[in-house]
Amino acid sequence: MNEEWLIYRGVGEPHDGIGALPDPPPWRDFDGGPVAAPGPGAAEPDSAAARRLGAHRHAAELHRPEPEELEAVNAALYLRRPLLVTGYPGTGKSTLAHAVAHELKLGRVLRWPVVSRTVLQEGLYRYDAIARLQDVQIAAGAAGAAGAAGGAGTEGDGPAAGPPGIGTYIRLGPLGTALLPTATPRVLLIDELDKSDIDLPNDLLNVLEEGEFTLPELERVADREPEVQVLTDDGTKVTVRDGRVRCRAFPFIILTSNGEREFPAALLRRCIQLKLGQPGEKRLATMVRAHLGEEAAQLGAELIREFLGRSRTELLAADQLLNAIYLTHYAAPPSREGLADLLIQRLDRPR
Repeated sequence: MNEEWLIYRGVGEPHDGIGALPDPPPWRDFDGGPVAAPGPGAAEPDSAAARRLGAHRHAAELHRPEPEELEAVNAALYLRRPLLVTGYPGTGKSTLAHAVAHELKLGRVLRWPVVSRTVLQEGLYRYDAIARLQDVQIAAGAAGAAGAAGGAGTEGDGPAAGPPGIGTYIRLGPLGTALLPTATPRVLLIDELDKSDIDLPNDLLNVLEEGEFTLPELERVADREPEVQVLTDDGTKVTVRDGRVRCRAFPFIILTSNGEREFPAALLRRCIQLKLGQPGEKRLATMVRAHLGEEAAQLGAELIREFLGRSRTELLAADQLLNAIYLTHYAAPPSREGLADLLIQRLDRPR
């Protein structure tokens, strides 16, 4: 494989390769602005990255991802398209988002876990109308009390403060934060999309295609308040103009699926698709080395081989192997074998 075109190289070591990413194709060129500087909460990876990539990840950097994985990630980066990653649990789908963010120095991964009740607006923003109504009522009551006191001849303390502005009650979700106009793309993980209600994949289509969304609550007051500060998923404040958010650098989006359902063709054609198979012995050993160190990888070699043998006929997850190697490292024989059997149980057994 010619690696000269690769922005993400799977080397594990952070580098500035994102600066070499060429301009997007004309049909994926977005002009949102003004460019928002990432706040402190976005600039650095959070603890989730260390949990996903492993405390000893630098000892595992010699292992490179498969060519298909590298090509799919870079195709998504070049084309500014979401990456739909399918595979059994424990194959590293979610970890891939953290690996890309770490290597390309793109900051904290924005994560949107999907469940059966998830709707699009939860990913874009939340508006706490009830809290705003309560604050308006409290402010009105305080103003009335101050007016009554003034009418009784009591010296007041000045005019009562009104309720906070509308932006106080709005917080952008992971998807909404990812679509803010930034100089470099944010990394967004939409996890387990196949767990969603049947409508969510279709609801995502327009946002993923246009790279923008509106906040009707802010659009209604745009003539009076064209600029409103709202809270982001990072916990920092950003200015939204005219009730509209439009990206500049399209985010690097990974949608994960365990393969439990089919997605509409309209979504599939908007995504780069990658299927991750069960990891082999080399990849499992690298994963163990990254999380538990070189000694654990050597001590767990036999358990890795047993895990691979069973995975040919049973559905197993790699985190089961990690749990087993970690725990059997502390246990003495003969309880090690029993612990391994307890922790590595097939996930597809009849119930």
